[in-house]
Amino acid sequence: MGNVGHFPEEGYELFRVAEKSHGNWMKLYLEGNTSEVLGNMGRKVLRQYLEALRAMSSALSRQMGKYDMYSMVVGTILLMQTLLLLLLAMPEALSGCAVVDVPVGTALGSLPFYLLCLLCGALHMALCTSAGSSCYFCALPWALVFAVIACSAALLCALVAMAARRLAPGSKSPTKSSSPGWELSELDVLLLAGTVGHTLSLGASSFVEEEHQSWYFLLNTLCLAVFQDVCRKYFRERRRRASQGGGPDSEYDEPLLPSCKENRPLPSVAPGDDPDSSPLADLGVSRGSEKWLALATPPLTLACCRLLRSLNQTGVQWAHLPDLSHWLNSGEHKVVLSLLSVASLVLVFVLVQRRCSTVSKMALALGLLGVYSYRAAAGSVLFPWQHSSRAASKGTVEARFVYVFVLGILFTGAKDLLRSQLVSAEARLRSRGLWEVYSGVVLLVALLLRAHNLPTLAACLLVQSLMAQFIWKRLHYDAAQTTIMHYWFGQAFFYFQGNSNNIATVDISVGFVGLESYVEAPAIFLTALSTYAGPLLWACHLVCYLSSERDRSSGALGHGCYCFALLRSVPAVFYVLLVTVLRYHLFIWSVFSPKLLYEAMHTLVTALICIFFTFMDQSPPSSRA
Repeated sequence: MGNVGHFPEEGYELFRVAEKSHGNWMKLYLEGNTSEVLGNMGRKVLRQYLEALRAMSSALSRQMGKYDMYSMVVGTILLMQTLLLLLLAMPEALSGCAVVDVPVGTALGSLPFYLLCLLCGALHMALCTSAGSSCYFCALPWALVFAVIACSAALLCALVAMAARRLAPGSKSPTKSSSPGWELSELDVLLLAGTVGHTLSLGASSFVEEEHQSWYFLLNTLCLAVFQDVCRKYFRERRRRASQGGGPDSEYDEPLLPSCKENRPLPSVAPGDDPDSSPLADLGVSRGSEKWLALATPPLTLACCRLLRSLNQTGVQWAHLPDLSHWLNSGEHKVVLSLLSVASLVLVFVLVQRRCSTVSKMALALGLLGVYSYRAAAGSVLFPWQHSSRAASKGTVEARFVYVFVLGILFTGAKDLLRSQLVSAEARLRSRGLWEVYSGVVLLVALLLRAHNLPTLAACLLVQSLMAQFIWKRLHYDAAQTTIMHYWFGQAFFYFQGNSNNIATVDISVGFVGLESYVEAPAIFLTALSTYAGPLLWACHLVCYLSSERDRSSGALGHGCYCFALLRSVPAVFYVLLVTVLRYHLFIWSVFSPKLLYEAMHTLVTALICIFFTFMDQSPPSSRA
């Protein structure tokens, strides 16, 4: 009862009255009074206790529910300004050159910029120097605070200038001028409606808890829509060639889909000359077989996604049910898990090695062997000569062995990328460098994922290869459509790994892979990489795919970067506004706050990816000349 005095006077007085009445009731009860007065007094005491509890609970909620509104408003304003900047930049960002003119210099030299800085600075000083004010933003150094104020003021002035330029009479939209026949296709409507619908669904706590169901539904619908486009392409193409008297192997492959922006013939690329060819194309698949493989890709993708859903149960409603991963991780099924891990690692090597150099292929093979050795040392899988009763170890040596090959592959890829960006403008060199960086990331993810999640990695790479070779390439989807599809697949594979919007599903054990003890920086990096392996792999594949497409415009990477940033900004800003409004919701700490943490981390990962996009979109000096 020592903390009772901290409650407001009203609740404390009600409790004291109820306590005194309770004492009187106890006296009558001990005296043996059994009259109706005793029952009435007991009900009165109970009512007084309930009223006191309600008053003290309300007072406690008011004390614990105090939010740092000033810092929340500042952060929300910055996010809103960033989103408005992306929306106003849409015509230029999706134009042919993909160059956005943000009037930063004009904004910094304008009088409203300095007036806004003075006004916001004075407001900040008034709020932070007032009595009883304590907030996060006020605790920051003054130099950092004024830098944030200057950034916000510059963004606001730039937004006003861009809006005035858009609304000026006689101004033309770059996208409309470059593509006069542009219209939304069925696939465009699906992608737009699905993205907006998912964003709006975040307003319900049940949809936040079971968000994986939304992405599974959207991915299944996307596969059906793609299957419709495949059927429309090949069967309409066959009828058209038959009506024109052409043979089945014509020289040009025309994009007959409504989702194509430009209805012009594109020369078909030979499998050997295609930098993004799949292993099936390397074996010399005929055109007729390619058609059936294209028709089989969406159903195969659906089948893979259905199997992955059974591998890891996630969410809240069905998380307690046993899934395939529990069955594989049981002691009596360790042999099955070992065979499945071997098959998955072999498939990963086959899918990744096709565009690597010889040295990188050897490093990748040895690295994947080290991944299996690490899991065997940790006791997850078995070697043929190993007994199941052997004591498990940390596998530190094996993990560090893999880290050496990861760094070697990343160094080789980074060297080729720097050469392509700073010295030579050769597209093949940049494509090979990107793919080797991607293969290094795949090897690192294979090390961090648990043994039962290696099939998830293999399925991810298989779907990427099939979709790139037989869907995105042959159906001539533009950069925006391909980016949205990659984003959807990345979100779905985030949940296929077994993740959810609950902090309890974060696998913190990966922060100790290859380490003898806890080291903060590597542990945070490894945990974040393992958690967001799905979105990261699909984003890296998007960069490789857009960079390797020869028949795309020079602004394809810019279009992909813009769409990726917009896809992440819209739900992030909407969710921040939603959490601010629902800060007194019953499930604010159990449902909405963990999701906000995931959104913040996902936005940070996306920002790093967009920086990499921007770096890869830069032309070397020789090409500029």
